[in-house]
Amino acid sequence: MQSTIRRLHRERLLYSMLFLILAIFSVIMLFPFLWMISASLRTDIEIFRNPMNWIPQSLYVNNYIEVWSTIPFGRYFYNSIKLTVTITVVQVLISSMAAYAFARLKIPYKNFIFILFMTNLMVPWHSIMVPQFSIVSNLGLYNTHTGYILIQLFSGFGIFLLRQFFMTLPIEMNEAARIDGCSEWGIYWRIIMPLSRAGMSTLAIFTFTFMWNDYLAPLIYINDDALKTLQLGLKIFQTEHTMDYGLMMAGTVCATIPMLIVFLVGESFFTRGIATTGMKN
Repeated sequence: MQSTIRRLHRERLLYSMLFLILAIFSVIMLFPFLWMISASLRTDIEIFRNPMNWIPQSLYVNNYIEVWSTIPFGRYFYNSIKLTVTITVVQVLISSMAAYAFARLKIPYKNFIFILFMTNLMVPWHSIMVPQFSIVSNLGLYNTHTGYILIQLFSGFGIFLLRQFFMTLPIEMNEAARIDGCSEWGIYWRIIMPLSRAGMSTLAIFTFTFMWNDYLAPLIYINDDALKTLQLGLKIFQTEHTMDYGLMMAGTVCATIPMLIVFLVGESFFTRGIATTGMKN
């Protein structure tokens, strides 16, 4: 009895120490974000005041007003929303259809084909950047949103993630649906998709975050200022206003808000998807 009590005390002490360590690291990770918010509400003189004060003496909200008028911030914001949402929806849909085929259908050489798809994860994007750019240019899609969207529709990571999630679902559901006369498309759309909201939400959050923060690909494929994304716009803003850190931080805070909203909305599905992906019943 006493040995059991001592073991429980040791486990509680271990969990408490682990929680404390994780809490300390979480606070440390929050420091840059908190400083960004604090700097966005101060003038440059207050930002570089020594010693540094984390809480502004007075809230300088003009930074948020000026950032929308100094550069075409609204147009950049709209372009980012348009591209990110379109790519996220289409990429999740295409990845889910491919993952369903690899996880649930009987296809000759299915595992070999899947391995070929997974080699996409082993090849750095920078190594195919030049031939991909040549293809897009030859198709006449350079400096268009269509060309940028087309190169982002396939995701080897998305196929792998959803395939592993689909494999956790009982195969008996497919067999019962086929007996009832349901087609493969009906099984995929009416049964698998509703049961896979956690995995789909996980992939959607990953895709949205990556596409929203993508800088290199829009820099290569988009040249017209009216088509540029928010990340390119922030770089232009930084170049034109090198010393105005208050405006820079205000623009960065505005660019961070959509990612926070997406994560907070899908956080429960995201946690469930990460926890269950790869666990086969």
